[in-house]
Amino acid sequence: MPRFRRTRFVAVASCWSAIACRTASPRSPSAQTPTPPPASAPDPSIQADNDRFVQQILTRIGDRQNEPADKVFENVVWLTGSPVRQFLAIMNVGYARALGVRCTYCHVETNFASDDKRPKRAAREMAAMHRQINQELRKMQNLQTMPPESRAINCSTCHRGSIDPLGRR
Repeated sequence: MPRFRRTRFVAVASCWSAIACRTASPRSPSAQTPTPPPASAPDPSIQADNDRFVQQILTRIGDRQNEPADKVFENVVWLTGSPVRQFLAIMNVGYARALGVRCTYCHVETNFASDDKRPKRAAREMAAMHRQINQELRKMQNLQTMPPESRAINCSTCHRGSIDPLGRR
């Protein structure tokens, strides 16, 4: 299984300011940051294709759906120990829907374990950044939001259904 080194991201600073603006209680109207418009409506055929992929995989693995994902699939780096059914739901909804893409945007259709596609490698780097941001959010003491253990971002926080977090396709 390949190892991925941890990388510091310059983008974290801009994400932090966006998170602080979204979660902090503004003191004045001028302190508010405009929320970017939501991405265009998702293409239902994309979700239908992804749902079909997930069903095919679940059918193929049969009664192994409750086993840990890293015991059933090759090259699972994140979510090791998660049951296959949960792992596939996270990939289908948490990643694919959040970016508005088909599974094959990141994965080689005939070999999902392959790291040949740049978007899959980028997604792994983004997952590392996502975890780091969530760890830092939980440490913050001066936010007037929900309890620290409930503070979290996910792919949709920035991507909002678009590959580009700025909303450009």
